[in-house]
Amino acid sequence: MATPQHHGGQYGRLFQEETGWYNEMLLSVVLPGNWWRVLPHLVQSWLRNCIGVYLMYFIIGFLWCFVIYHWKQHAYVPKDSIPTVEAMKKQILVASVSMPFYTVLPTVYEYMIESGWTQCFFHISDVGWPMYLVYLAFYLIFVECGMYWMHRELHHIKPLYKHLHAIHHLYNKENTLSPFAGLASHPVDGILLAMPHVVAPFLLPTHFRANIALLFMEAIWTANIHDCIHGKVWPVMGAGYHTIHHTTYRHNYGHYTIWMDSLFGTLQKPEDIFKED
Repeated sequence: MATPQHHGGQYGRLFQEETGWYNEMLLSVVLPGNWWRVLPHLVQSWLRNCIGVYLMYFIIGFLWCFVIYHWKQHAYVPKDSIPTVEAMKKQILVASVSMPFYTVLPTVYEYMIESGWTQCFFHISDVGWPMYLVYLAFYLIFVECGMYWMHRELHHIKPLYKHLHAIHHLYNKENTLSPFAGLASHPVDGILLAMPHVVAPFLLPTHFRANIALLFMEAIWTANIHDCIHGKVWPVMGAGYHTIHHTTYRHNYGHYTIWMDSLFGTLQKPEDIFKED
């Protein structure tokens, strides 16, 4: 089996140069002056992650809400299921307070990659395309399993639910859920749920850019699964399933797919709910 061949500090510098380029690309555009250039690399990376997540959250959230609540009006969401502006403001406030803390995780994680502590590889050519796809599949399976069990334990361990996850479950009806609810959580709750993305590269060879992209794509995915629109794409754990999770609290803990819930008996299908109604 092909494994990435690392070459000490020289190879590690590839990751630092890459994250430095990310910092330059974003911070030079959104921040006035050059004051940020004197900050340590780690602080620059946190600043870039923080600003990047804010931009993704607000751009995606406002565009998503414009399309499903105004442009398409009631084509996707019934009028009585559209959340109030007040509910969305509260979600934005919770998410905005939490995001600087969320982004500590990818910042520290990038530092660990740059320091050579993980099995991340930089070039796909280090392992070849077939093994890249194999490693990516193992990565996604690990993340799916890890997030299922982390999410489930955040419900079943009462202190964790009471002090962390309950904040996210304040939004427990269709007319209180919106794309802005995705990141509206206690910061420790959000960090715990993202941990499988960070743990995986310590155990599995992982492509650096793919890993970073998938971690930040969570901002898009969480907006998607909180819009209450049932996409009916098997085996995707879409908003139809996740809306049930927010209303029953004991079903549909999965993240990308329904497979873990199917395997462990916690799946509730939207079609079953419609039949009961």
